[in-house]
Amino acid sequence: MHSHRSQPKNRWLTLIAVYKILQALLLISVGFGALRLMHRDIADVFANLVTEMRFDTDGRLISFLLDKAASVDDPMLRRITAFVFVYAALGLVEGIGLLLEKLWAEYFTAIITASFLPLEIVEILHRVTWFRLGLFAVNFAVFLYLIGHIGKTAAQRRTSRSMREPEK
Repeated sequence: MHSHRSQPKNRWLTLIAVYKILQALLLISVGFGALRLMHRDIADVFANLVTEMRFDTDGRLISFLLDKAASVDDPMLRRITAFVFVYAALGLVEGIGLLLEKLWAEYFTAIITASFLPLEIVEILHRVTWFRLGLFAVNFAVFLYLIGHIGKTAAQRRTSRSMREPEK
């Protein structure tokens, strides 16, 4: 039995993996929360929450949210829950693949992350908040890092492959 020394783990890939897994866990909890609201009057649930939290029920935001909550029904909750669980599953696949430092996970995460950047830009253009700006900045940084890492890894593979091939 012989031991071989493996390369040290890539700290940035590990950090991105943890970010994706935590994001997925948050989405799973949101999905279960949405499931708990099935067959309930969402407007009543929200109104009770507003009362318990002692929010001003005459405020424009609370009135707007109460109005929107009244339009949420079981079919809409099912769609929201399905989307949230699918997105969470993608996040878990990304995170676990990155933890295992799989090349496919780097490509997959770069593609998924890039696909959501335009939506985040639209959200920022709709209404600028620090949270939206921060989320966009983190996701854009993740995308840029992965693209750079994938390129560097591909160049290293080409170099090592050319060193192993005999000259003709």
